[in-house]
Amino acid sequence: MTKILKDFRVVELGTYITGPAAGMHLADLGADVVKVERPGTGDPFRAFKGGLYSPHYQTYNRNKRSIALDTKDPEDAEVFRSLIETADVFIQNFRPGVAEKLGAGEEDLRKINPGIIYCAITGFGASGPYRDRPVFDTVAQAASGYLRLLTPPDRPRVIGPAIADAITGQYAAMGICAALLERSKTGEGRRLDISMLEAMSHFNLDSFTHYFSMGEVMGPISRPEVSQSYTFECSDGKWIAFHLSSPTKFWDGLVQALDRPEIGTDPRFSERMERIKHHDVLIDVMRPIFLERTREEWCAQLWENEVPHSPAYDSDEALDDPQAQHLGIKISAEHAEMGTFTTVRAPYAFDGEVDADILPPPTLDEHGAEIRAELAGRGKAAG
Repeated sequence: MTKILKDFRVVELGTYITGPAAGMHLADLGADVVKVERPGTGDPFRAFKGGLYSPHYQTYNRNKRSIALDTKDPEDAEVFRSLIETADVFIQNFRPGVAEKLGAGEEDLRKINPGIIYCAITGFGASGPYRDRPVFDTVAQAASGYLRLLTPPDRPRVIGPAIADAITGQYAAMGICAALLERSKTGEGRRLDISMLEAMSHFNLDSFTHYFSMGEVMGPISRPEVSQSYTFECSDGKWIAFHLSSPTKFWDGLVQALDRPEIGTDPRFSERMERIKHHDVLIDVMRPIFLERTREEWCAQLWENEVPHSPAYDSDEALDDPQAQHLGIKISAEHAEMGTFTTVRAPYAFDGEVDADILPPPTLDEHGAEIRAELAGRGKAAG
Protein backbone atom coordinates (compact mmCIF):
# COMPACT_ATOMS: atom_id res chain seq x y z
CA MET A 1 0.00 0.00 0.00
CA THR A 2 1.11 3.56 -0.69
CA LYS A 3 2.47 5.23 2.46
CA ILE A 4 3.94 8.48 1.19
CA LEU A 5 5.02 9.75 4.64
CA LYS A 6 6.11 6.38 6.03
CA ASP A 7 9.59 7.64 6.99
CA PHE A 8 8.30 10.47 9.16
CA ARG A 9 7.32 10.42 12.81
CA VAL A 10 4.76 12.82 14.25
CA VAL A 11 4.27 13.33 17.98
CA GLU A 12 0.79 14.67 18.64
CA LEU A 13 -0.08 16.24 21.97
CA GLY A 14 -3.55 17.14 20.78
CA THR A 15 -7.09 17.02 22.14
CA TYR A 16 -10.59 17.29 20.67
CA ILE A 17 -10.37 18.03 16.92
CA THR A 18 -7.89 20.52 15.45
CA GLY A 19 -4.64 18.87 16.60
CA PRO A 20 -5.89 15.29 16.20
CA ALA A 21 -7.32 16.13 12.75
CA ALA A 22 -3.93 17.44 11.62
CA GLY A 23 -2.30 14.30 12.96
CA MET A 24 -4.88 12.09 11.27
CA HIS A 25 -4.24 13.62 7.85
CA LEU A 26 -0.53 12.94 8.21
CA ALA A 27 -1.26 9.42 9.50
CA ASP A 28 -3.53 8.81 6.51
CA LEU A 29 -0.54 9.63 4.33
CA GLY A 30 1.53 7.02 6.14
CA ALA A 31 3.30 8.95 8.90
CA ASP A 32 3.94 7.21 12.21
CA VAL A 33 1.74 9.38 14.43
CA VAL A 34 2.25 8.82 18.14
CA LYS A 35 -0.60 10.28 20.15
CA VAL A 36 0.59 11.31 23.62
CA GLU A 37 -2.29 11.31 26.11
CA ARG A 38 -2.99 11.96 29.76
CA PRO A 39 -2.88 8.74 31.82
CA GLY A 40 -6.27 7.48 32.95
CA THR A 41 -8.48 9.76 30.86
CA GLY A 42 -6.60 10.48 27.64
CA ASP A 43 -7.94 12.86 25.03
CA PRO A 44 -11.18 14.37 26.48
CA PHE A 45 -12.90 13.56 23.20
CA ARG A 46 -12.67 9.88 24.14
CA ALA A 47 -15.42 10.28 26.74
CA PHE A 48 -17.81 12.48 24.76
CA LYS A 49 -20.43 9.72 24.71
CA GLY A 50 -19.32 7.64 27.66
CA GLY A 51 -16.39 5.27 27.94
CA LEU A 52 -13.08 6.10 26.28
CA TYR A 53 -13.90 5.26 22.65
CA SER A 54 -16.59 7.69 21.54
CA PRO A 55 -17.43 8.14 17.84
CA HIS A 56 -16.15 11.70 18.17
CA TYR A 57 -12.73 10.39 19.21
CA GLN A 58 -12.77 7.64 16.57
CA THR A 59 -13.36 10.14 13.77
CA TYR A 60 -10.00 11.90 14.10
CA ASN A 61 -7.67 9.28 15.55
CA ARG A 62 -7.34 6.36 13.15
CA ASN A 63 -3.92 5.23 11.91
CA LYS A 64 -2.26 6.40 15.14
CA ARG A 65 -0.52 4.80 18.09
CA SER A 66 -1.33 5.84 21.65
CA ILE A 67 0.97 6.22 24.62
CA ALA A 68 -0.08 7.62 28.00
CA LEU A 69 2.50 9.94 29.56
CA ASP A 70 2.50 12.37 32.46
CA THR A 71 5.21 14.83 31.49
CA LYS A 72 5.46 15.95 35.13
CA ASP A 73 6.62 12.45 36.07
CA PRO A 74 10.43 12.18 35.62
CA GLU A 75 10.32 8.73 34.02
CA ASP A 76 7.50 9.68 31.64
CA ALA A 77 9.22 12.97 30.87
CA GLU A 78 12.29 11.03 29.76
CA VAL A 79 10.15 8.86 27.49
CA PHE A 80 8.61 12.02 26.03
CA ARG A 81 12.07 13.46 25.49
CA SER A 82 13.14 10.30 23.66
CA LEU A 83 10.05 10.52 21.49
CA ILE A 84 10.88 14.10 20.55
CA GLU A 85 14.43 13.07 19.67
CA THR A 86 13.02 10.68 17.06
CA ALA A 87 10.29 12.98 15.77
CA ASP A 88 10.06 15.02 12.60
CA VAL A 89 6.90 16.88 13.64
CA PHE A 90 5.26 17.94 16.88
CA ILE A 91 1.62 19.05 17.02
CA GLN A 92 -0.19 20.71 19.92
CA ASN A 93 -3.47 22.64 20.06
CA PHE A 94 -3.46 24.15 23.54
CA ARG A 95 -4.13 27.75 24.47
CA PRO A 96 -0.97 29.89 24.28
CA GLY A 97 1.32 29.14 27.23
CA VAL A 98 -0.11 25.74 28.17
CA ALA A 99 2.41 23.69 26.20
CA GLU A 100 5.25 25.57 27.88
CA LYS A 101 3.86 24.62 31.31
CA LEU A 102 3.89 20.99 30.20
CA GLY A 103 7.51 21.20 29.10
CA ALA A 104 6.44 21.00 25.46
CA GLY A 105 7.03 24.55 24.27
CA GLU A 106 8.99 25.17 21.10
CA GLU A 107 12.12 26.27 22.97
CA ASP A 108 12.03 23.13 25.12
CA LEU A 109 11.65 20.79 22.16
CA ARG A 110 14.13 22.52 19.89
CA LYS A 111 16.84 21.99 22.50
CA ILE A 112 16.16 18.28 22.12
CA ASN A 113 15.61 18.22 18.37
CA PRO A 114 16.70 21.39 16.48
CA GLY A 115 15.23 20.23 13.17
CA ILE A 116 11.73 19.47 14.40
CA ILE A 117 8.67 21.01 12.73
CA TYR A 118 6.75 22.56 15.63
CA CYS A 119 3.05 23.12 14.92
CA ALA A 120 1.02 25.18 17.40
CA ILE A 121 -2.71 25.42 16.72
CA THR A 122 -4.70 28.07 18.58
CA GLY A 123 -8.16 29.59 18.50
CA PHE A 124 -7.48 33.27 17.92
CA GLY A 125 -3.71 33.24 17.40
CA ALA A 126 -0.50 33.23 19.43
CA SER A 127 -0.72 36.97 20.12
CA GLY A 128 -3.23 39.79 20.16
CA PRO A 129 -6.10 40.89 22.41
CA TYR A 130 -8.02 37.61 22.04
CA ARG A 131 -5.11 35.18 22.39
CA ASP A 132 -6.28 33.80 25.75
CA ARG A 133 -9.96 33.46 24.93
CA PRO A 134 -11.42 29.92 24.82
CA VAL A 135 -12.45 28.96 21.30
CA PHE A 136 -14.55 26.13 19.95
CA ASP A 137 -15.82 25.47 16.45
CA THR A 138 -18.89 27.73 16.52
CA VAL A 139 -16.87 30.63 17.92
CA ALA A 140 -14.34 30.40 15.09
CA GLN A 141 -17.09 30.11 12.49
CA ALA A 142 -18.75 33.22 13.89
CA ALA A 143 -15.58 35.29 14.17
CA SER A 144 -14.56 34.52 10.58
CA GLY A 145 -17.89 35.54 9.07
CA TYR A 146 -18.66 31.98 8.02
CA LEU A 147 -21.43 31.14 10.48
CA ARG A 148 -23.76 33.75 8.98
CA LEU A 149 -23.52 31.91 5.65
CA LEU A 150 -24.96 28.80 7.31
CA THR A 151 -27.60 30.43 9.50
CA PRO A 152 -31.14 29.71 8.27
CA PRO A 153 -32.87 33.10 7.87
CA ASP A 154 -36.31 31.79 8.84
CA ARG A 155 -35.24 30.00 12.03
CA PRO A 156 -31.74 31.15 13.05
CA ARG A 157 -29.73 28.41 14.71
CA VAL A 158 -26.30 26.80 14.48
CA ILE A 159 -26.35 23.93 11.99
CA GLY A 160 -23.92 21.52 10.39
CA PRO A 161 -20.75 19.72 11.49
CA ALA A 162 -17.59 21.09 13.14
CA ILE A 163 -16.31 22.78 10.00
CA ALA A 164 -13.84 25.20 11.61
CA ASP A 165 -12.18 22.44 13.64
CA ALA A 166 -11.81 20.11 10.66
CA ILE A 167 -10.67 22.81 8.24
CA THR A 168 -8.03 24.09 10.67
CA GLY A 169 -6.65 20.56 10.98
CA GLN A 170 -6.42 20.30 7.19
CA TYR A 171 -4.61 23.61 6.86
CA ALA A 172 -2.22 22.60 9.63
CA ALA A 173 -1.41 19.32 7.87
CA MET A 174 -0.81 21.19 4.62
CA GLY A 175 1.54 23.64 6.33
CA ILE A 176 3.41 20.79 8.00
CA CYS A 177 3.93 19.03 4.65
CA ALA A 178 5.28 22.28 3.18
CA ALA A 179 7.69 22.65 6.11
CA LEU A 180 8.87 19.05 5.70
CA LEU A 181 9.47 19.65 2.01
CA GLU A 182 11.56 22.72 2.77
CA ARG A 183 13.49 20.90 5.48
CA SER A 184 14.41 18.18 2.97
CA LYS A 185 16.37 20.88 1.14
CA THR A 186 17.64 23.08 3.98
CA GLY A 187 17.82 20.70 6.94
CA GLU A 188 16.17 23.33 9.12
CA GLY A 189 12.98 23.03 11.11
CA ARG A 190 10.15 25.55 11.28
CA ARG A 191 7.56 26.74 13.74
CA LEU A 192 4.08 26.69 12.23
CA ASP A 193 1.44 28.80 13.97
CA ILE A 194 -2.10 28.46 12.72
CA SER A 195 -5.29 29.69 14.33
CA MET A 196 -8.88 28.68 13.75
CA LEU A 197 -9.72 32.31 12.99
CA GLU A 198 -7.09 32.56 10.26
CA ALA A 199 -7.93 29.15 8.79
CA MET A 200 -11.65 29.86 8.60
CA SER A 201 -11.10 33.36 7.23
CA HIS A 202 -9.10 31.84 4.39
CA PHE A 203 -11.71 29.13 3.89
CA ASN A 204 -14.30 31.93 3.69
CA LEU A 205 -12.29 33.62 0.93
CA ASP A 206 -15.14 33.76 -1.59
CA SER A 207 -17.29 35.78 0.78
CA PHE A 208 -14.52 38.29 1.49
CA THR A 209 -13.60 38.61 -2.19
CA HIS A 210 -17.20 39.48 -3.06
CA TYR A 211 -17.15 42.16 -0.38
CA PHE A 212 -13.76 43.57 -1.33
CA SER A 213 -14.45 43.67 -5.06
CA MET A 214 -18.20 44.38 -5.18
CA GLY A 215 -19.17 45.62 -1.75
CA GLU A 216 -21.55 42.66 -1.51
CA VAL A 217 -22.16 41.07 1.87
CA MET A 218 -23.09 37.48 1.13
CA GLY A 219 -25.77 35.63 3.07
CA PRO A 220 -26.96 32.02 3.35
CA ILE A 221 -28.67 32.01 -0.05
CA SER A 222 -26.27 34.25 -2.00
CA ARG A 223 -24.34 31.39 -3.58
CA PRO A 224 -27.34 29.07 -4.19
CA GLU A 225 -29.11 31.92 -5.99
CA VAL A 226 -26.22 32.62 -8.34
CA SER A 227 -25.23 28.98 -8.84
CA GLN A 228 -28.87 27.97 -9.22
CA SER A 229 -28.63 25.15 -6.70
CA TYR A 230 -31.70 23.39 -5.35
CA THR A 231 -32.75 20.53 -3.11
CA PHE A 232 -36.26 19.09 -2.88
CA GLU A 233 -38.15 16.34 -1.09
CA CYS A 234 -39.66 13.66 -3.31
CA SER A 235 -42.87 11.64 -2.92
CA ASP A 236 -41.08 8.85 -1.03
CA GLY A 237 -39.73 11.24 1.60
CA LYS A 238 -36.22 11.10 0.11
CA TRP A 239 -34.36 14.16 -1.13
CA ILE A 240 -32.66 15.15 -4.36
CA ALA A 241 -30.29 17.99 -5.24
CA PHE A 242 -29.23 19.58 -8.50
CA HIS A 243 -26.92 22.38 -9.57
CA LEU A 244 -27.58 24.21 -12.82
CA SER A 245 -24.72 26.75 -12.77
CA SER A 246 -24.73 29.10 -15.78
CA PRO A 247 -24.93 26.95 -18.97
CA THR A 248 -28.38 27.36 -20.52
CA LYS A 249 -28.52 23.67 -21.47
CA PHE A 250 -28.89 22.62 -17.85
CA TRP A 251 -31.91 24.86 -17.33
CA ASP A 252 -33.44 23.63 -20.57
CA GLY A 253 -32.76 20.05 -19.46
CA LEU A 254 -34.51 20.69 -16.16
CA VAL A 255 -37.58 22.10 -17.90
CA GLN A 256 -37.69 18.96 -20.04
CA ALA A 257 -37.26 16.70 -17.02
CA LEU A 258 -40.08 18.45 -15.18
CA ASP A 259 -42.31 18.18 -18.26
CA ARG A 260 -43.49 21.71 -17.52
CA PRO A 261 -42.80 23.77 -20.67
CA GLU A 262 -44.71 26.71 -19.20
CA ILE A 263 -41.99 27.15 -16.61
CA GLY A 264 -39.43 27.61 -19.36
CA THR A 265 -41.46 30.37 -20.99
CA ASP A 266 -42.43 32.14 -17.77
CA PRO A 267 -40.74 35.59 -17.95
CA ARG A 268 -39.71 35.25 -14.30
CA PHE A 269 -37.60 32.20 -15.16
CA SER A 270 -36.79 32.30 -18.86
CA GLU A 271 -33.47 34.14 -18.37
CA ARG A 272 -30.77 33.27 -15.84
CA MET A 273 -30.70 36.71 -14.21
CA GLU A 274 -34.46 36.55 -13.78
CA ARG A 275 -34.16 33.10 -12.22
CA ILE A 276 -31.64 34.50 -9.77
CA LYS A 277 -33.96 37.41 -8.99
CA HIS A 278 -36.95 35.10 -8.50
CA HIS A 279 -35.09 32.25 -6.82
CA ASP A 280 -37.55 31.88 -3.94
CA VAL A 281 -40.52 31.98 -6.30
CA LEU A 282 -38.99 29.25 -8.46
CA ILE A 283 -38.46 27.09 -5.40
CA ASP A 284 -42.12 27.50 -4.45
CA VAL A 285 -43.13 26.49 -7.99
CA MET A 286 -40.91 23.40 -8.11
CA ARG A 287 -41.47 22.11 -4.57
CA PRO A 288 -44.91 20.53 -5.21
CA ILE A 289 -43.75 19.18 -8.57
CA PHE A 290 -40.98 17.13 -6.96
CA LEU A 291 -43.48 15.71 -4.48
CA GLU A 292 -45.23 14.01 -7.40
CA ARG A 293 -42.56 11.33 -8.01
CA THR A 294 -40.06 9.24 -6.08
CA ARG A 295 -36.41 10.19 -5.88
CA GLU A 296 -35.44 7.29 -8.12
CA GLU A 297 -37.87 8.46 -10.77
CA TRP A 298 -36.59 12.03 -10.61
CA CYS A 299 -32.98 10.86 -10.83
CA ALA A 300 -33.83 8.96 -13.98
CA GLN A 301 -35.51 12.03 -15.48
CA LEU A 302 -32.65 14.36 -14.63
CA TRP A 303 -30.06 11.89 -15.91
CA GLU A 304 -31.94 11.45 -19.18
CA ASN A 305 -31.89 15.23 -19.65
CA GLU A 306 -28.26 15.65 -18.57
CA VAL A 307 -28.99 17.78 -15.50
CA PRO A 308 -26.17 17.72 -12.88
CA HIS A 309 -27.80 16.05 -9.89
CA SER A 310 -27.51 13.53 -7.08
CA PRO A 311 -29.70 11.94 -4.48
CA ALA A 312 -29.28 14.04 -1.33
CA TYR A 313 -28.21 11.14 0.84
CA ASP A 314 -28.13 10.72 4.58
CA SER A 315 -25.03 9.08 6.04
CA ASP A 316 -26.77 5.71 6.29
CA GLU A 317 -27.11 5.44 2.48
CA ALA A 318 -24.44 7.62 0.82
CA LEU A 319 -21.68 5.01 0.81
CA ASP A 320 -24.01 2.35 -0.60
CA ASP A 321 -24.32 4.33 -3.82
CA PRO A 322 -22.83 2.37 -6.76
CA GLN A 323 -20.16 4.98 -7.44
CA ALA A 324 -19.10 5.13 -3.79
CA GLN A 325 -18.95 1.33 -3.74
CA HIS A 326 -16.90 1.29 -6.96
CA LEU A 327 -14.39 3.70 -5.43
CA GLY A 328 -14.23 1.70 -2.20
CA ILE A 329 -14.76 4.76 -0.03
CA LYS A 330 -16.06 2.76 2.95
CA ILE A 331 -13.40 0.60 4.59
CA SER A 332 -13.18 -1.49 7.75
CA ALA A 333 -10.56 -2.93 10.03
CA GLU A 334 -10.65 -5.11 13.13
CA HIS A 335 -9.53 -3.92 16.54
CA ALA A 336 -8.57 -6.71 18.90
CA GLU A 337 -10.53 -5.19 21.79
CA MET A 338 -13.11 -2.85 20.24
CA GLY A 339 -14.21 -5.00 17.29
CA THR A 340 -14.94 -3.82 13.76
CA PHE A 341 -14.06 -0.22 12.96
CA THR A 342 -15.64 1.20 9.81
CA THR A 343 -14.70 4.55 8.36
CA VAL A 344 -14.10 6.53 5.18
CA ARG A 345 -10.70 6.10 3.55
CA ALA A 346 -8.43 9.00 2.67
CA PRO A 347 -9.28 10.47 -0.75
CA TYR A 348 -5.81 10.16 -2.30
CA ALA A 349 -4.81 7.83 -5.11
CA PHE A 350 -1.07 7.83 -5.80
CA ASP A 351 -0.12 6.28 -9.14
CA GLY A 352 -3.65 4.94 -9.39
CA GLU A 353 -3.48 3.14 -6.05
CA VAL A 354 -5.63 4.00 -3.03
CA ASP A 355 -4.68 3.11 0.52
CA ALA A 356 -7.41 1.04 2.14
CA ASP A 357 -5.09 -0.35 4.85
CA ILE A 358 -6.00 1.39 8.09
CA LEU A 359 -5.19 1.10 11.77
CA PRO A 360 -8.29 1.46 13.99
CA PRO A 361 -8.22 4.28 16.55
CA PRO A 362 -6.14 3.11 19.51
CA THR A 363 -7.44 2.50 22.98
CA LEU A 364 -5.72 4.60 25.63
CA ASP A 365 -2.04 3.64 25.95
CA GLU A 366 -2.59 0.74 23.58
CA HIS A 367 0.92 1.07 22.17
CA GLY A 368 2.61 2.38 25.30
CA ALA A 369 4.72 -0.72 25.99
CA GLU A 370 5.55 -1.11 22.30
CA ILE A 371 6.75 2.48 21.93
CA ARG A 372 8.73 2.39 25.17
CA ALA A 373 10.45 -0.78 23.97
CA GLU A 374 11.29 0.83 20.64
CA LEU A 375 12.82 3.85 22.34
CA ALA A 376 14.75 1.68 24.80
CA GLY A 377 16.08 -0.45 21.94
CA ARG A 378 17.15 2.65 20.09
CA GLY A 379 19.03 3.85 23.17
CA LYS A 380 20.86 0.55 23.50
CA ALA A 381 21.73 0.55 19.80
CA ALA A 382 23.08 4.09 20.07
CA GLY A 383 25.11 3.12 23.12
